[in-house]
Amino acid sequence: MRHQIEAAIKEVSDVLYGKQEAIQLALTCIFSQGHLLIEDLPGMGKTTLAHGLAKVLGLEYQRLQFTSDMLPADILGVTIFDAASHQFKFHPGPVFTQLLLADEVNRTTPKTQSALLEAMEEGRVSIDGQTHQLPEPFFVIATQNPVTQQGTFPLPESQLDRFLMRLELGYPDARAERELLQGGDTRQRLETMSRVISPAQLQAISAACAAVKVSDSIIDYLQRLVAYSRQSADFSVGISPRGALALLKACRSWAFIQGRDYVIPEDLQQLLGPVAGHRLRAADDMGLAANALIQQLLSRVDVVA
Repeated sequence: MRHQIEAAIKEVSDVLYGKQEAIQLALTCIFSQGHLLIEDLPGMGKTTLAHGLAKVLGLEYQRLQFTSDMLPADILGVTIFDAASHQFKFHPGPVFTQLLLADEVNRTTPKTQSALLEAMEEGRVSIDGQTHQLPEPFFVIATQNPVTQQGTFPLPESQLDRFLMRLELGYPDARAERELLQGGDTRQRLETMSRVISPAQLQAISAACAAVKVSDSIIDYLQRLVAYSRQSADFSVGISPRGALALLKACRSWAFIQGRDYVIPEDLQQLLGPVAGHRLRAADDMGLAANALIQQLLSRVDVVA
């Protein structure tokens, strides 16, 4: 399985230069059966990453561009009366896929954003009193632009919490950008990418990740981090039980990708930002960004009690 994981990372790295860690984190999220939020400026490769992952995992893929006039029915689908059969017929929306790219999700209104909530949490949607199951597996990779840009609607905390991880890609370094400039059309390379991990292998990898060992000392360290975030006056919102479970699940998958069958403290430190950064809130008068909050938390909690 690790051979397939390495091949998948290499394949996506061929279209998203210099972002191997981000690719590993995105695969960690998927192997943990979680949803991913990618926040960055336009043109950083957010859509390329999502499309590349769908290709190497062989998942049915839909891209949905969010706009300010979008309605929930544009995501979920609609029931229409069929005059020929004299019955109402459900026409599924783009959410009925294995991997949905919700592009610029914060460009639409909170009402439409919330239409994704049940789908992301339950794997199903309810329309006109009828429940419709989504395909398995089902993943949402959402992208959003910084909230400082015009025409954005910040995601509510309840929806942010549905994302297992949040990533930022950032600018490429000089070497990676040169490879990008000399490499030709990225879209063309995306179309020629091949599946590396089959659905059965993806399921097996997820099961293997869930079986990664976690010692009592790792649980103790995790609980100290969680407790400090809740009790310290530096934070107005700490890590919830759902957030703690998400961090532990992600650490198992990250350890497996790194070739280990056990979690170490460095895994918690590596994953704390992507998993907990969008769940934490600083005290009102501090104004610290997510990265600064995470570094402060790590610096004030000892690895060993």
